[in-house]
Amino acid sequence: MARHLALIAHDNKKVDFVAWATYNRETLAQFNLVATRHTARLVRDKVGLEIDELLSGPEGGDAQIAALAATGAVDVVFFVDPLWAQPHDPDIRALLRVCNVHNVPLATNLGTADLIISALSPQVAGHRGPEDPA
Repeated sequence: MARHLALIAHDNKKVDFVAWATYNRETLAQFNLVATRHTARLVRDKVGLEIDELLSGPEGGDAQIAALAATGAVDVVFFVDPLWAQPHDPDIRALLRVCNVHNVPLATNLGTADLIISALSPQVAGHRGPEDPA
């Protein structure tokens, strides 16, 4: 069964995000993907992956992903722009808090994004999926 991965990228990080997603396209294709509106459209249009689209961040998409994370439904990759304040900062903080409270893997930059998808990918050496019992 595929894992669920939520993807978010602030506007000033979308170019970096698309480059990362393109490079990791084959790995990302192994996940059920969900993203905030603009990020989802980039993944679909530029990277060519199927993805479920939520609201944009300012419209509540970060809160939707936080709710999924709180119930253990997703792990999260979030390319955060630390240099600019966001109008929906309370939702962003709530998402970060929920991930911390519920021990949900959360990447906020390129380095941790690489670690998370490689660690969660069913293709990682030594990983046993449901079809490969001990």
